[in-house]
Amino acid sequence: TVKGFAVLLLFHMTQTEVCPPPCLCKSLGKMKGLEIDCSSRKLKEVPALPVNTKKLYLQNNSLTTVPLGALDSLLSLEDVKMFDNPWNCDCHILYLKLWLEDISESSLANVRCATPGPIKMKPMRQLTGNELGICKRLLPIKSLEFFWRDLILIVVAITTLILVAWALKFSKKLTYQINISQYDFRGPLLQQD
Repeated sequence: TVKGFAVLLLFHMTQTEVCPPPCLCKSLGKMKGLEIDCSSRKLKEVPALPVNTKKLYLQNNSLTTVPLGALDSLLSLEDVKMFDNPWNCDCHILYLKLWLEDISESSLANVRCATPGPIKMKPMRQLTGNELGICKRLLPIKSLEFFWRDLILIVVAITTLILVAWALKFSKKLTYQINISQYDFRGPLLQQD
C-alpha cells in the first residue's frame, strides 16, 4: 500500500502542475502554487486548470459562460481576473456569479454582461433573478427534493394540528358528557337516602 500511495501522490502532483496549453504558467515557489495567465488568448472555453492555481487571469478572451463545476477544484485560488469577456448573462451565468461572490468580490465588480441586450454592460454583481430569466431547468435536483420534502412536512404538520384540535374539541364534549352522566346517576341515589 505504501507503493500505491507513493504512485498516487506522484500522479496527483504531476496532474496538479500541468499548465493548460494556451496559457502561460509561472511557479510561485515550491508548494506555493501556480500563476496561470490565460489572458488575451481568444479562449472560448475555460481550459482545464491545475488544482494548485493561486492566481488565474482569464481577462480579454471570448468567454461567454463557464460550465457548472468547472472552477470548483480551485480551492487555493487567491486572485482571479475575468473582465473583458463577452459574458452571456442568462441562467447559465449564475454558477460563475455565485462562484465569484465566494472567491473574489473585487473581481466580480469588474465583470460585465455583453448579452442579452437589456442588461448589456451591466456589472454581473448587480444581476437579479428577474434579469437572469427562467432558471427552473437549472435548479439542482437536491433543491427540488428539499421543496417536496418541505411541502410534505408542512402538510403533515397542518393535518396533525387539525387532528389535535378536533381531538381536544371531542375530548371536551366527552368530558362534559361524562360529568353530566355522573351527576344524573348520583342525583337519584342521593334522593333515595
